Amino acid sequence: MDFTIRQATTEEHDTLGEITAQAYLRDGLLDFGDDDTYLGELRDVAKRAAAAEVLVAVADGRVLGGVTFVPSGGPMADIARAGEAEIRMLAVAREARGRGVGEALVRSCVDRARAVEGCARVVLSTQRTMRTAHRLYGRLGFARTPERDWNPLPELDDITLLTYELTL
Repeated sequence: MDFTIRQATTEEHDTLGEITAQAYLRDGLLDFGDDDTYLGELRDVAKRAAAAEVLVAVADGRVLGGVTFVPSGGPMADIARAGEAEIRMLAVAREARGRGVGEALVRSCVDRARAVEGCARVVLSTQRTMRTAHRLYGRLGFARTPERDWNPLPELDDITLLTYELTL
């Protein structure tokens, strides 16, 4: 690896927020494009960092990507139950893709979950079109949990997030 995974600094919040927002926008993952209200959430790394652990991959002083690790519930958890950690908002800058950054970020979250007392599983949600991420999760031993699939916007029937879990 030619990059390091570590906790994000306050100075990196804006950069990571923009990487995350652009990853979702450019990959066509936001139903309302530039007008999608979720863009504000994706850009608000400070809010995530106040409620969870935000990790970054960094090389030569540049942020390549990041992820939010939710160790034991709280306001950043979408689907985690007791005894589960959750991974959220994994994103890698377009120019850094193909270098193993996403995999390293997920592995780092799994390592952190193993260090959390009482944590038995890592869970996450993903969109149907995130096929590269699905392959990554499968390679790392995550299994689909269709019984936990959910819709973050019940008023829109066509938005169902797929869920995965890894038993530790």
